[in-house]
Amino acid sequence: MPLRVYNTLTGKKEEFVPLVPGKVSMYVCGVTVYDHCHIGHARANVVFDVIYRYLLHSGYDVNYVRNYTDVDDKIINRANREGVDFREITERFIAEFDRDMAQLGVAVPTHQPRATEHIDDIIRIVASLVEKGFAYQAGGDIYFSIGKYNEYLKLSRRNLDDMKAGARIEVDERKSHPMDFVLWKEAKPGEPSWDSPWGKGRPGWHIECSAMSMRFLGATIDIHGGGKDLVFPHHENEIAQSEAATGRPFVRYWLHNGFVNINSEKMSKSLGNFFTIREVLERYDAEALRFFLLTAHYRSPLDFSDQNMKEAEAGLDRIYTALAAMDELGVGAGGHAGKIDAKLLKEAEKELLEKAEVFGERFREAMDDDFNTAQVLGNIFDLVRAVNRALAEGGKPSKALKAVLSKARVALEEAGDVLGILRTRPDDYLEKARERKLAELGITREEIEALIEERAAARKAKDFARGDQIRDSLLARNIVLLDSPQGTKWRIK
Repeated sequence: MPLRVYNTLTGKKEEFVPLVPGKVSMYVCGVTVYDHCHIGHARANVVFDVIYRYLLHSGYDVNYVRNYTDVDDKIINRANREGVDFREITERFIAEFDRDMAQLGVAVPTHQPRATEHIDDIIRIVASLVEKGFAYQAGGDIYFSIGKYNEYLKLSRRNLDDMKAGARIEVDERKSHPMDFVLWKEAKPGEPSWDSPWGKGRPGWHIECSAMSMRFLGATIDIHGGGKDLVFPHHENEIAQSEAATGRPFVRYWLHNGFVNINSEKMSKSLGNFFTIREVLERYDAEALRFFLLTAHYRSPLDFSDQNMKEAEAGLDRIYTALAAMDELGVGAGGHAGKIDAKLLKEAEKELLEKAEVFGERFREAMDDDFNTAQVLGNIFDLVRAVNRALAEGGKPSKALKAVLSKARVALEEAGDVLGILRTRPDDYLEKARERKLAELGITREEIEALIEERAAARKAKDFARGDQIRDSLLARNIVLLDSPQGTKWRIK
């Protein structure tokens, strides 16, 4: 089926048809670089990274722009508090953002412009809006007149009469209408500023994205993305100023990701449940966090909690364990070509072959249904269960089984490439996971091995009570001992 996306502008799923066949222009609002990014930022960037990856996977030539807002009141206030130039703040937190994104496996977009690099573009658009009567000067400030744009609020579908001035914006008696928004701000003493036809000043927040989008993607683009919190006022205002300036539709498909809640409550600094990406990655693996962020449909709310993160870690562990088992058999992706004779397969192997052969179609169906990563993960777990059943049938692995496993691995790694997961060698991932869990349990590998040796000595001396005591003490710490003729191994419960 064709790719269908939920368009916030129309409030329904629509077939995705790019403006230019085979090419996609996509703009996603980036961060304001004044502080460390939180897990809400992580979700937005991972979501649109997966969308970017899937569009590329589907054969599109994608021009993807994600900006940095590097001049803003919050940046200026922090610079003043620290007594440094605003650029020192922006450089620091751009570097921190890039570090966070690299850890999460987020691909670098085609372009990453900064607002301060496009002041001339911004001034040109503002000047054109003034000339066309959509904007007016009040002192050294320039405001957009919402009354001159008759489709204002078409994205958020709010009622202008029901909105009270001052709810989200600062009341300014110089405005023609309380909801008019600033395009250009007059410079205040000590603030960064640039020359303009209206005197020294700096851009408002909304105009930055319009200018950068137009510069790299043109007047009309295919996809504009961001979090639901940006629908109003930011994206609403982008539409108004952009379409007033060009006379053309600004965006054809608006995509917005849902919020992240913390233990079922909205994330908020005032509630003390606000977590930065850095803080989360001190406790959890970066790939596990990315995996967790994809466990719900991108438009749905996502509840961040220790329990949900541990479930995500356990799920990722199961997939890597299956891949590690394939590695032990020498089964890599793409190792088999040609038809497999199902007559040579056992029942569980036949089931695995069937699931591997339809996996690609199921993967595309889920992703074509508005990028349903939750369904894709469900399909992955279904395939992994079939892998485990085939491996558990016993007997020496046959050439036919290895061929089927190879097909399954191709399917898993293809999905992993799009989701941005399974990018680590299985043994390396599982070793890191084990060390992390041991640290949580407060026990080291050396302690476990020493106790196993002590237990073996006790059993050899027929002190079975001591041997049982050691086994039970380890079990109490979630370490399970596995005895066999080849010796004793251990695993974490």
